[in-house]
Amino acid sequence: MRAPAAFSACPLALAVNFSPLLTPSAQAETGALADSALEQVVVTATREAKVRSELAESVGVVTGEQLAYIAPAHPADALNRVAGVHVNNLGGEGHMTSIRQPISTAGVYLFLEDGIPTRPTGFFNHNGLYEINVPQSAQLEVTKGPASALYGSDAIGGVINAVTKAAPEEAEISLNGELGADGWQRALISGGNKVGESSAFRLDLNSTASDGFREEADYTRTSMSGRFDSKFAEGWDGKTVLSYSTIDQSGVSGLEEADYRNNVEKNRYHGDIGYREVEALRLSSELAHTPDEYSLVTVTPFYRHNSTVMMPSWMVTYDPNIRDTEFSSYGLLLKYRRDFDRGEVIVGLDADYTPSEYREERITVIREGDIYSDYARTGEFTYNFAAEQTSVSPYVHAEYAPTEQLRLSAGLRYDVFDVEYEDRLDTPNEDPSHFRPASQGRDYDNLSPKLGAVYKLHDNHQLYASYRHAFRAPTVGTLFRPGSSTGTTELEPVTSVSQEIGLRGVVAEAVNYELAVYDMTTENDIVSYIEGDTRKTTNAGETSHQGVELSVQAPLGEEWQLALSYAAMQQEYKDYSYVFSQFSFACFCMVSENLNFAGNDIGKAPRTLGNLALAYTPTWLSGLRVELEWSHTGGYYTDETNTQEYAGHDLLNLRATHDFSNDLSVYARLSNVTDERYSTYTANQVGDPDLSYRPGLPRSMFAGVRYRF
Repeated sequence: MRAPAAFSACPLALAVNFSPLLTPSAQAETGALADSALEQVVVTATREAKVRSELAESVGVVTGEQLAYIAPAHPADALNRVAGVHVNNLGGEGHMTSIRQPISTAGVYLFLEDGIPTRPTGFFNHNGLYEINVPQSAQLEVTKGPASALYGSDAIGGVINAVTKAAPEEAEISLNGELGADGWQRALISGGNKVGESSAFRLDLNSTASDGFREEADYTRTSMSGRFDSKFAEGWDGKTVLSYSTIDQSGVSGLEEADYRNNVEKNRYHGDIGYREVEALRLSSELAHTPDEYSLVTVTPFYRHNSTVMMPSWMVTYDPNIRDTEFSSYGLLLKYRRDFDRGEVIVGLDADYTPSEYREERITVIREGDIYSDYARTGEFTYNFAAEQTSVSPYVHAEYAPTEQLRLSAGLRYDVFDVEYEDRLDTPNEDPSHFRPASQGRDYDNLSPKLGAVYKLHDNHQLYASYRHAFRAPTVGTLFRPGSSTGTTELEPVTSVSQEIGLRGVVAEAVNYELAVYDMTTENDIVSYIEGDTRKTTNAGETSHQGVELSVQAPLGEEWQLALSYAAMQQEYKDYSYVFSQFSFACFCMVSENLNFAGNDIGKAPRTLGNLALAYTPTWLSGLRVELEWSHTGGYYTDETNTQEYAGHDLLNLRATHDFSNDLSVYARLSNVTDERYSTYTANQVGDPDLSYRPGLPRSMFAGVRYRF
């Protein structure tokens, strides 16, 4: 076991205003553990608090109480407890996600904060959760599969919504300090108070630093968030949220098998090679008006600003460059809800205008053996463009209960996108390795229907079913930063149809369960292939995603509690072929072949995921909680050919918390108890037999103290 080290951390939190038109059971605080999963409050589906029993979808929740004792150092620590959810760790808080999809960087997920996307469509970042203050959230909600009509592009695999903490009704301050292995330091500071008779504020700070367990893999983040809640008059409520984060993360390389087995701390990127610096600012202000007991109107203007300077680590070996991306968003969410005796209707409009800039400068890198140690700027820009994206999305969502046992829902969303692209380089486009589209405009539209039903089999058991259409528009980078690919500006949106049926309930008034079975087909997937000397990108793929997900929470006597999540998936290529070309030393020429992967498993798609947490809260020592967690990632093929496979891994984690009083707690966690050697991401390129491994955290100890006053 490695010794602990230094200290510091602290993100920002925001919050959610719950409508006054809620049923009594829905007015529970989101951070509390409900006695029944059917009564648990979820806010993602309609951007308002609803009890889970009204939802025709599978939603996993990590509550504020759970976040407190998990003390997640990485989003994966909390989210991987949800059935069918896998977030890997790429170093620092970097990650890729797999929810009913393979592990990838594809923009098939929506990351939200209080129901507002943290980034606009077309600017997806697979590391986007590091722009959210996960450990200080009120709760995390994961909608698996396509979301309701209130959400548009990217919500194919799922939606992750971080719900922020409300401003307190009286003065409070919370201090939390952690130390851990490899220079881990984190400080979380929270506080707030009333302002006058009808307003209150909250401020959350997160300062985190780590040296990383691998060479030159340091990481820091500083986050601040504020929330101001107010009641202007009877029927008028407001909520303003401000979030700001900076992330500075070093590049971490994959390892070939010999180093992965024998020199796991090795990092081929030294100095600033592969670095990224991120600055993210978000501001929203929600005004909610209840003109009568049946109606609610909400108006939410918002602003985002994001800048990222990075050296893409995956391109260091063949196309080294530094990218400078910046965008600002000006948006508005309008929503009107009308309640009826047996249901409700919601109509709304989402609008977003995002001007952006992208600059890419070539660099030369210095290599010493297989170590990349330094770089130099050339002053030569491969890309320099501006893009203005405008989206307008009206939607309608309705729910109706024809009987006491049956609740039906239906939604329809129409998304319209317009992107205006301007090439700002005045040099001729003569480099075939970096095609540069001419200035132009592109537009897309998509109609997404959603249907659902919830049937009460018994007071404590429900059956639900849904049919949902979803899509994702091509990103600005895919369209206008094609590299050596041709045809990218002709890309169309990826579409997906998902069908799901589930059963959930409570057994013996104590055991909560949910079982979901789904079938998803994705068409027009974006495929890159090589034809002769040219790389092309087109809509060509069709994939199938099927699975079953189970979650169970149960007490085992008075002192033991069990939480189990498990998922089994089958993900296949249905129509996925392209021409592949590579150099042959036999003839000293390029050899092409038509590769067809139909019937193969999708690469990097785990076949099973599991998590089991066994907690002990002894009656003989009040305030003590000890938990042993088993985390399982099943095997998967490492590319489309299905010729090589990663076997998967199983990890054990141990946590202990002791509350000495309501104000003072100490806690510790031992990650990877057995010091298992495992890879968080294993892959290879078609035609390359060498696998690349991303080694996971070895056995590591962390400890912290919380004080509230």
